[in-house]
Amino acid sequence: MTRSEGPRRTLPASPFIRRAAPAPEQYVVGDRVSHDKHGLGRVVAVEDDASVIVDFGTTHRRIATPFTAMTKL
Repeated sequence: MTRSEGPRRTLPASPFIRRAAPAPEQYVVGDRVSHDKHGLGRVVAVEDDASVIVDFGTTHRRIATPFTAMTKL
């Protein structure tokens, strides 16, 4: 059996394709957010794009990057 000399084709949905990681979400003071554990809140401070402080009503929490459990509303 002979081998083709052309480049190998990859399928677009292949799990072996290396894709660039999505850019982390950027938050600003006043953004409304939803957190999987803490619920609804509002960003009250941003610290060097490494963490944000969120007011969840009864408590303030520092959430560090990556913000996988938090989404902007």
